[in-house]
Amino acid sequence: MDDDDFIEGQGDADDEESPSLEAEAPPARTSSSTVTSGASAAPRMARYGEGAEGRPARRERGVQGSREGFFGRVGTFWRDVRQELRRVTWPSLREVQNTTIITIVAVAFFAAYLWSIDQIFAKLLGGFHKLFGG
Repeated sequence: MDDDDFIEGQGDADDEESPSLEAEAPPARTSSSTVTSGASAAPRMARYGEGAEGRPARRERGVQGSREGFFGRVGTFWRDVRQELRRVTWPSLREVQNTTIITIVAVAFFAAYLWSIDQIFAKLLGGFHKLFGG
């Protein structure tokens, strides 16, 4: 079968299963604001720093009432700190000991490695200095 036969076989008008070459219209999009079904639309994902309505959750003076005083803000800060520290997963004594030992071994290994590399380069440079005079 040569190329001409292949091309001729594709262009038959009698073939009902051949796909149409006409452009199809894209499917209509449905916006969440145009949906009128009984179910509510999915909530919009809020970006970091945005409030529930999608507006930035920024506090501006005079807009949302009076601010707390200095001592009120300090008290709120320490209350929040205590709440966060209750959520922390603290390591056990065994975990602390293991990670400390791993850290000390790693520091000792890298110190020995860097010391040996330094000694090798010092000897090489000393040899070049003797070889080329000085």
